Amino acid sequence: MEVDANSQAQFVPRDRRPDALGGFHVLPDEIVCSILTLLSPRDVARLACASSVMYILCNEEPLWMNLCLNNENHELQYKGSWKRTTLNRLQVLSKCDDDPYRKPLHFDGFNSLFLYKRLYRCYTQLNGFAFDQGNVERKTDISPDEFLQQYDAHKPVLISGLADTWAARKTWTPEQLLLKYGTTPFRISQRSAKKLSMKFEDYVSYMQEQHDEDPLYIFDDNFGEVAPDLLKDYNVPNLFPDDYFDVLANDQRPPFRWLIIGPERSGASWHVDPALTSAWNTLLCGRKRWALYPPGRVPLGVTVHVNDEDGDVDIETPSSLQWWLDFYPLLADEDKPIECTQLPGETIYVPTGWWHCVLNLETTIAVTQNYVNSKNFEFVCLDMAPGYQHKGVCRAGLLALSEGHNGEFSSMDDNDNELSRKEKRVKIDDHMEEFCYDINFLTMFLDKDRDHYNSLWSTSNCIGQRELRDWLWKLWIGKPGLRDLIWKGACIALHANKWSNCMEELCAFHNISLPVDEEKFPVGTGSNPVYLVADNVVKIFVEDGLEASIHALGTELEFYSIMQRSDSTLKHHVPNILASGIVFIENGKYKIVPWDGKGVPDVITKNSTIQEIFSDTEYPFGIWSKKLFEYRKADMSLDELVISGGQTNIWPYIITKRCKGKIFADLRDTLSYKEVSNLASFLGRQLHHLHVLPVTPLNDSAYLQMGKELGLNHENDFNEKTNLPKASKVFFTILNRKKKDVSSRLTKWGYPIPSALIEKVNEYLPNDFVELHSLFKDKNGLFQVRNSCSWVHTDIMDDNIHLEQCSSGVNGSNNDKEISSWLPSYIYDFSNMSLGDPILDLIPIHLDIFRGDLQLLNLLLENYGLPFGKRNSWDNGSVVRRISYLTMCYCIIHEENILGAIFGMCKELRSAKSWEEVEETVWGALNNYF
Repeated sequence: MEVDANSQAQFVPRDRRPDALGGFHVLPDEIVCSILTLLSPRDVARLACASSVMYILCNEEPLWMNLCLNNENHELQYKGSWKRTTLNRLQVLSKCDDDPYRKPLHFDGFNSLFLYKRLYRCYTQLNGFAFDQGNVERKTDISPDEFLQQYDAHKPVLISGLADTWAARKTWTPEQLLLKYGTTPFRISQRSAKKLSMKFEDYVSYMQEQHDEDPLYIFDDNFGEVAPDLLKDYNVPNLFPDDYFDVLANDQRPPFRWLIIGPERSGASWHVDPALTSAWNTLLCGRKRWALYPPGRVPLGVTVHVNDEDGDVDIETPSSLQWWLDFYPLLADEDKPIECTQLPGETIYVPTGWWHCVLNLETTIAVTQNYVNSKNFEFVCLDMAPGYQHKGVCRAGLLALSEGHNGEFSSMDDNDNELSRKEKRVKIDDHMEEFCYDINFLTMFLDKDRDHYNSLWSTSNCIGQRELRDWLWKLWIGKPGLRDLIWKGACIALHANKWSNCMEELCAFHNISLPVDEEKFPVGTGSNPVYLVADNVVKIFVEDGLEASIHALGTELEFYSIMQRSDSTLKHHVPNILASGIVFIENGKYKIVPWDGKGVPDVITKNSTIQEIFSDTEYPFGIWSKKLFEYRKADMSLDELVISGGQTNIWPYIITKRCKGKIFADLRDTLSYKEVSNLASFLGRQLHHLHVLPVTPLNDSAYLQMGKELGLNHENDFNEKTNLPKASKVFFTILNRKKKDVSSRLTKWGYPIPSALIEKVNEYLPNDFVELHSLFKDKNGLFQVRNSCSWVHTDIMDDNIHLEQCSSGVNGSNNDKEISSWLPSYIYDFSNMSLGDPILDLIPIHLDIFRGDLQLLNLLLENYGLPFGKRNSWDNGSVVRRISYLTMCYCIIHEENILGAIFGMCKELRSAKSWEEVEETVWGALNNYF
């Protein structure tokens, strides 16, 4: 039948987009939908009423999934749709339940390819999606030697038979796990910074009901703790016997094993395993499709972001299903990845640095572990070395060296240009014409000017800086047969050779015997290289640059001098200083100048990075110069602090007497509660002695010099009502400056600090810190500050407490018996000495040494015996400020991530609704002490 074209046109619906979206109609639907995810659920619901097109966009299930997961931090329970789940969480579901007379609205005049493709992915079935003719090698009965020679750190392999004897081969099915672990919560992996979990029975229900394009996926690294019997159902295959992270306790090592359960369409998008570790993955139920690329070959559609300040790596990638549907068909045969379909009972090995993507073709259950061994150890150390370029090269190959990328590398560049990969290669040198995943090649891209101790630490690293140092030290002591390999890794990650050479020069200068093999390695977790050589402790000051280091040593020497001149018994519990000075490199050679903290060495005078000092005082880099330096640093961001530290070839040093015994960190798990109680009493007594030591007075010339920079001569509201001593004015000015940048600092630190509390932090902190201190009215009606400043150590932690083993005879019925116990003997590392509120010393002790044990805190306070005093509000002198509030405020503005320790230790506080709740839980006991 013929139809007139004009009459047909009149049936074409009018395009609703311009009228319904207004100015937004020029944006692609993908951008509009991304903008909607930034709104709150309530705002999305309101916006749905604005127009017909907004109604459509605002009722999309993927949008509500995003809104729900980004606003959820608790145990999740799916309610049949993501919109209903979100409304249930907001406790408004009963008000919004479906009206039987209300029908969904339908509109013509609107279509969207973006929404259609997303809907298609949500309902795609993968029955015929297997890649049975895979090109990953399949092996059976492979020997450890054959695996080591042919595959380990070289190429993937799919191995059958490794799990034949596991109980998990029969018991790890959804039905059987549901019977035994139905009420057990497991962690969920999804694209959100929030930490989610679901009871297994709820997750099974979700799998059966959902139609998500990228379904939730159980990816639980904690399953061995919540369901320990699961660990009995499998064992690590004999091909993977080593994991060098096993020298760390389970609560210290990075996540390494995962239970993985997911429905059809779920999976892991393109990634390289954390820290360039290797991995094995054994499938117990279902089928998985794998795609892999060798190191340096960025998959099509994937973008690698590397932050040029801290080396943080972020990978932007489509979901695994979207990649296979949208990008895979675009690849020429020679550009396609290595692929296979993994079947139940098979184990796939993924070498270090290899890109891989996984798609579950049906409901699957698997277990996987990442590990470090001799083949990938140096790569792991490389990935935690300071800088960023080497991280980009490890993942994106020579593409990471192309100009104009600004830390962003994507294989899309190759498709936008018809040049072949070979033609696109960046020729950086005659001997580096092609990318090679070889440690000697990759270390050429390290930033030699960046030092481990003075660089920002990437949040994408699998462990922290302290933990890295602790790990390498424990390997050095615990695996002496691997010391050649460990030394190579430590030189990459820590510049261990540089600091070892410096230490040996100091030993030679001070007639100390050269270190034996075991003594070559820096000890502990501290922020400066420290060496135990014979009866000496050699410490090189590096942290935060030269100016911070010279103040750290200058103040420590000043404090030591005051302590030695006093009659305080504290001197018997602080190691003797044997030597101190400055070591520097001049014309390629080390030079050493002794320095006792008095005067200014010529090498420092000539250094243009050191700002104005108090040259007319006995200790020009002593406590008051340090307080001025603290003020300058107080409102700097983390990035600015690192930049201000700069790079230098000048380092202060100190040599002290080595103590007998062990540090508390090494003994913690072996001590009896009585021995730890003795430590708490000891710390209380020593804090008492520390806090009553005389403080260096602030002379008029130094005060005038500080006043110009700190603005102390400008009267403000509290100055008019309080008669503050000079020292107190400096102290409060620094505290107030620290709180200016607090919200951005907490945001930078991120998890586990709750984002909801970060938003409220400025409301919680006082307008002025002088409000929080002990005040009384003098005869003129002015408020005076009482007990505002004393010497404070600020860093009494488990690695700065020494204990000695003592034996005592006990008369037995037959023989006299010797009973030994560990008694505290020394406190050391006074490089962080400052002047401030005595409460500052309680914070690291309670959180790090006592780990929140209130009985130990009370025992310390009983032996401390000094009053903290009531904290009266300065405006009328009658409103009592709780000591817990003051302490919580100190934690918040602290330059170290104290809050990370609090929320790491007290996981239940991550769901706290207010700072007051956190304050009461952690510090409420202090309110009973005056």
